[in-house]
Amino acid sequence: MQVILLEKVVNLGNLGEVVKVKDGYARNFLIPQRKARRATAAALAEFEVKRAELEKVAAEKLAAAQGQGEKLSGQAIQIGQKAGVDGRLFGSVTNHDIAEALGKQGFAVEKAQIRMPQGPLKMTGEHPVSVALHTDVVVDITISVVGEQA
Repeated sequence: MQVILLEKVVNLGNLGEVVKVKDGYARNFLIPQRKARRATAAALAEFEVKRAELEKVAAEKLAAAQGQGEKLSGQAIQIGQKAGVDGRLFGSVTNHDIAEALGKQGFAVEKAQIRMPQGPLKMTGEHPVSVALHTDVVVDITISVVGEQA
């Protein structure tokens, strides 16, 4: 299916590009999330009329993400979790826990924006984690997991 991208999509394209994607990806993700429209002649003409407005909105989102990224960059978040004597956690620290801790510090971050390449944290200590605020803005923070004796 041919779609027009209404915003930048990672590994797919930029605003305004007409790309060919699988039907299910378009129907189930891109179109409901308002990231794309079907590439019909009428939709292309309508998009060209709205292009300047959409580019302005995209630039505002990028500027807001960059501003939040500057504040968030280099932050150290401390999370307490029950741990054994050897430093292994009884549970794990997930992206949900990190998003909640960031929310308490005044940063509005969704759990889907937190990138944990090694998966959930299962040991005490300091761990680097990335936060993708925008497709072009990725910030590194440090998570310090502190063990609480059970």
